[in-house]
This record gives sequence, C-alpha cells and structure tokens, in this order.
Amino acid sequence: MLKTKIKTAIGLGLLNLGRVAYYKFSVKIGLNPVRKLATEIQSGNFFLPYNGSIVKYKQNNQWHEQLLYFDYITQNMDYMPNWHKSCLTGKLAIQPLQEWYSIPDFNDEIGDIKGVWEASRFNWIISFSQRIACGNSEALAEVNEWLFDWVEHNPPYLGVNWKCGQEASIRVMHLAMAAKILYQIHNTSHSLLSLIKAHLKRISPTIMYAVAQDNNHGTSEAAALYIGGSWLVINGDNDGVKWQSQGLQLLENRAKRLIEQDGSFGQYSTTYHRVMLDSYSMVEVWRRDLGLPCFSERTYKKLDAAATWLYTFTQPDSGDAPNLGANDGARLLPLTGTDYRDFRPSVQLACALFHDKAAYCESGEYDNQLAWLNLNKHKEAMPAVQSTDFPDGGYTCLKNQNCFLLFNYPQFKFRPSQCDALHVDFWLHGMNVFRDGGTFSYNAGQKYIDYYGGVKSHNTVQFDNHEQMPRLSRFLLGDWLKLNYKEKLDSKRESESFGAGYRDRFGCYHKRDVSLSKNQLVVVDELSEFKERAVLRWRLTPDVKWRLTDLGLHSELCAIKISCDVRIKRIELVTGYESRYYYQENKIAVLEVEIESSGAITTEVNF
Repeated sequence: MLKTKIKTAIGLGLLNLGRVAYYKFSVKIGLNPVRKLATEIQSGNFFLPYNGSIVKYKQNNQWHEQLLYFDYITQNMDYMPNWHKSCLTGKLAIQPLQEWYSIPDFNDEIGDIKGVWEASRFNWIISFSQRIACGNSEALAEVNEWLFDWVEHNPPYLGVNWKCGQEASIRVMHLAMAAKILYQIHNTSHSLLSLIKAHLKRISPTIMYAVAQDNNHGTSEAAALYIGGSWLVINGDNDGVKWQSQGLQLLENRAKRLIEQDGSFGQYSTTYHRVMLDSYSMVEVWRRDLGLPCFSERTYKKLDAAATWLYTFTQPDSGDAPNLGANDGARLLPLTGTDYRDFRPSVQLACALFHDKAAYCESGEYDNQLAWLNLNKHKEAMPAVQSTDFPDGGYTCLKNQNCFLLFNYPQFKFRPSQCDALHVDFWLHGMNVFRDGGTFSYNAGQKYIDYYGGVKSHNTVQFDNHEQMPRLSRFLLGDWLKLNYKEKLDSKRESESFGAGYRDRFGCYHKRDVSLSKNQLVVVDELSEFKERAVLRWRLTPDVKWRLTDLGLHSELCAIKISCDVRIKRIELVTGYESRYYYQENKIAVLEVEIESSGAITTEVNF
C-alpha cells in the first residue's frame, strides 16, 4: 500500500501536494492571511430599481412558486431558505457563526455539507432578476430581502457558507449575471460592490489550494476573481486590479493545463465539464460587455475544443448526456427552465461564444441563454456529430443514425474518481440503454462511495470481487490503470469499431472490442489471468421491461444475446442502483454474466 501511495503522489504532482500541505499548515497556524480577514457589508439595497426596457423573453419559472434544490428537490416558498439547514437531511449546521476555517470538512451530524451550501449558490437570483426585467417590481424587493437575510445570517467569513472558495465563487458569478440582466454592471450599488469585495477577499488567499486540486475549483475561482475584480475596477475601486489580474492569469493557466487538445477536461465527468465550460462562458460574456482584452489564442482554441467535446456527448433530442464520472448536482447560470440533465443550453451558449456557430439550428428553450445575455444566434451550424476518438481524455464516441456509444478507456493524466475503465454507455433512439450509475453523494456513508465510485456502478467487468483501482480516500484512487492495448477507431460504411484493454495491479487482463452497425452492437470481452471469477455487468434502462429467457434478454426496444467460448456459471438479472441527480437513488435491473475461467464473452444487441 505504501508503494501505491507513493505512485499516486507522483501522479498527483509533488508541486500540487506541496501546495495543499502548505495551505493546510498556513491556515492552521495562522500564517495564511485568510485568518486575518475583516470586512463590512455596506447597508442599503443590493439591487437598484430596474431602468431597462421590459423584456418578453421566456423566464426560468422554477423558483417562482417553490424553493428548488439540485433541480429536483422542491419546498414551499412560504418563507425564504434557512441558509444553515441541509435540504438533503433537514439537519441544521452546528455553531453557524463559527470561523469557517475551524469547521471540519465533513460532519456526520449534518451529513453531506452540499445540502447546506445549495441555497447559498444563489441560483435563485437568476430567476428573480428575470422576473424583474420582465416588469415584476415585487421581485426586486424580494431579491433584496433574501440578500439582506443571507448577509445577516452569514456575516463575512463565519459559518459553513464561507468555508469553500468555489462556493463563494459561484455566488460571485451569479450575482454578476443578475447585474448584467438588470443593466447594473456600471452603476452598481455600494452594498453589492461591498458584498462582491468581501467574497474576493475570501477567495484570493486560498486560490493556490484550488489550483492544486487540478479540477473545477481552480477554474471557478479564477472566473470569480476576474469577473469580480474587473467589476470593482469599472466602478472606481482600484483594489479590484490585483484580483482581475490574478483571475486572468489563472484562467489562462487552468485552460492550458486542464483542457486537453481534444477538448477533454481534467475531471473525467460530463457535469464537471459543463461547470468548467459555463464558467468560461460567463467570463467571455463579461469580458465582451466590459470591452476587456481578448484572452490568448491558445485559450480560445482550448475552449473551442471543450465546447465541441460537450456538443459531441450531448443527445440533441433530449439534451441528456452520459452520466460519466463524478456528478455533484451543479448547474450554473440557470437562465432556462430546462431539466438539470439537459446540457443543450450550455452547449448552445459555448458554441455561440467559441465557435460562432449554432449547435442547434431549430428553435428551442436552449436559445434563452443567448437572448438573456444579448447574444445573437448564429445561422451557421456546427458540423454533425460523427464518430470521434478523444485520445487525450480516454473516450471514443461511435455514432450512427440510430445510436450513440461512449467507450471509456484509461488514459489518466489527472486523478480518476471512479472505477469505470472500459465502461460502455449505449444510447438507442435517444434512450440510454446501457447506463452509468452516477455518484449519489460525497458524504452519505462509505457504502455509497464504494458502490457508485466502484466497478459495480459501470458497464464493464469485475475480477475476483476487487475494484479496478484501490480507494485511498474519499476522492482518491490509487494504482491508476494504464492502457496496454488500443485498436484504432475504424469507420466504415456499414459499421464502426474500436477496442482497448488494460491489466490491473493483480495481473487480471480485460480487452474489449466493440462494433456498431445500423441494427446491431457487438461487444467482445476477452478476460484472463483472474483467480476465481469474472463478472460482466450491463446496467439497463428502467424505461422498458426486460425479460430473461434461454435465448437472452428481451424487450420491446431491443434483444440482447450473450455467448461465451467457456462455460457460463451464472447469467441473471439482479437489482442495481443509479443516481441521475445528486442524492437521488433509483433501482434498475442489471444483467450479470459470470465465468470462472479465462474466456471471451460476446454481447450482441439487436434492434
């Protein structure tokens, strides 16, 4: 295990580990300036009366008559949120006015802290600002009342809602977008500017910790520093210069490091890819509004590629995408009332900004992003999605008229969060037939972390009851898998094929080849060098009824036939679980195929 930890440390980067160690040490002993912060939020209304023209764009009505958390948990709007109460567990944070740095990262008494943070991400302010711009004067009083209450119950740097720099950053971005909608960027109230400044003071001293994570924390916090700093400067506060400069440098740095040439992001996750892309989209909208200098050509090339990546993964009819990797329930900039799992608004916005093209030419609610941000919808369309290999991130997408298939293979430059090597996500006529389990929660108990982050939550093979990679901590896996076989993506007129393979730390070998044609998917899994058993799992959509017969698995959607060149010990339907939304869990059927000796299992899906 010591060897595994050393190898993992090297993979994470010694500089990043040093940054984390120094951050924790400096905060603990009081060296970090964040321990000495003090500020005051000025009195007065945060948002001023709306003086723009009344608009008639379609609003996001999700917050009009109810409180909405994680885009599916609703509560009556008879009162404003309790900023210290978890929407997930209903429990209250203990000592809500404790210094943020003395609050533990995880508290079993309140459960998942994200349940407390959710209301303080200020998603609701986007909906309120839309109501104001559409002529609802009562919404202005309401939004100021909510902000007064938040400041009263969350004085600067006290309590759980000041604990995370990224959470503070999301508030800054949403406040900025509300100010844009209400035409109050250049004539911002002193109260709102003081609130923004208080947040930048919190974010800046700990930004290197965010950078050390090599994930969305760094991109979100860089975006907030750039937006917030330039906002202060445009309103005459030159303290913002240093934060704007710091944010600009880190936005360039994070794009260079975390966005690969093929558009893959350093977090192997569709929802975190969306968080990153939405952050950069808000930054670009803000930059254009303020007439600030363009970013580097290199950065725009990376963002162009990142937009193409999400465009490729998103299903055009539903807007859904594979539930790939960690999923924390985040959706930034909710200008539309679309579902959380609809990625099209983000794709349409990013393609307009970084491609000067329309991802979706037909009119749809995803166009509301453009309307509310005063952007034109381009007439030129993005190229049709084709089968593509993303070798930097470790994904291959196969596409034909009826189907979409995602094939994950291990190509880890950054830390993986789930044991999903050689996972296949299969979509037929827009339905997610073979599906990923998701995440559920970061702090609901070890059994959830093990299940959703483990191999059982994916459409791949498990050897001898062990995981593909050992879990070293809540967010860290060791012995990162390495690819030792890759068959080039082969696109022919009749079919398309791809293959990849790996050998794990125990010597177990898995080689998977897939072939997709108009009416059939064939997956061949060659398995060897395991001791007792290998189990292949296909996690099935709950939207159809599945029947297991001697001939295989049948439904009105498709038929699945399993064959093998060695004896199959067991083939059965069992109960599994999935989480499509954060902290939501549903049962699904899972087909398990077990063998006891080296062999090749062939799965044929006919449709």
